[in-house]
Amino acid sequence: MSDPMSVAPPELSVVVPVFNESGNLHQLAARLVPALACVESFEVIFVDDGSSDDTVEVLRALNLQDPRLRALSFSRNFGKEIAIAAGVDSVRGRAAVIMDADLQHPPEAIAQFVAKWREGYQNIYGVRLSRETDSAARRWLTEQFYHLFGVCGEIELPKGAGDFRLLDRVALDALKNLRERARFSKGLYAWIGFKSIGVPFEVAERHSGVSKFSYRKLTRFAFDGIVSFTTVPLKVWTYVGMAIAAFALLNAVYYVLETLIWGVSAPGFASLIVSIMFFAGVQLISLGVLGEYIGRVFAEVKGRPLYIVAEKIGAAAQNETSPAKGE
Repeated sequence: MSDPMSVAPPELSVVVPVFNESGNLHQLAARLVPALACVESFEVIFVDDGSSDDTVEVLRALNLQDPRLRALSFSRNFGKEIAIAAGVDSVRGRAAVIMDADLQHPPEAIAQFVAKWREGYQNIYGVRLSRETDSAARRWLTEQFYHLFGVCGEIELPKGAGDFRLLDRVALDALKNLRERARFSKGLYAWIGFKSIGVPFEVAERHSGVSKFSYRKLTRFAFDGIVSFTTVPLKVWTYVGMAIAAFALLNAVYYVLETLIWGVSAPGFASLIVSIMFFAGVQLISLGVLGEYIGRVFAEVKGRPLYIVAEKIGAAAQNETSPAKGE
């Protein structure tokens, strides 16, 4: 095949973040390449997020078989959200599809995304018809997060939408300008706006391996989403403080009246300790929330790159300007 850089930019790019997904890549490529027959030309950019298995070796083999399948490999694990940003930085197509490597995002649905794109939509997102592949606990926690985000967030997240989507070039350029480090991509997709529509799809079982998101990582990810798109956690402590102050004032009035009517009563040791511990806890929680915001400001002002690319696989990747500076 000809060098991908010797021809015009492809009509469609596909960004696939991968982390220890060697067992899925051959099957993904076998389904993805035929599914992309719906466009005139394409490129696939795999972003290896510091895998510890033989993912990079598999990506090299895929590139030898088809130069349109190229890859970036990070120097270490930076996280899926950063891997998506690196892929968006690197795409050359008029539009780009973002999808997972585990085949839960069916490549065959891309044709529906492309059809909507050609109708004039610029932000086409996949809508999960069900979450039967997730555990009951995870489904419940996800539902609670979206409810909380809907109450507190400054934007509205489409129900059932995730990373599986197609973005037009104008949307990609807008997304590239958003360089925050604590990234919540679902919120960023909604924040940039543009003409949007959902395309329903059925989520399949993982072809190989297990999910890399533990409950601890999911909790951290959810907290990043809340903190990145609302200041309600900061504002709420103003109201908590006012409520506690009002309660203390009413309590003081009660003790004054009690002393005047019934005289001084013996103080209770248990109630004193509980009160001290309660107010100390409130203060520490409020300081912790404040610290989360300050920590994000600190990370931003340091100006470190979002990611560092250790290796570029594919002729196109070798000749392009490195996006590692994250500018």
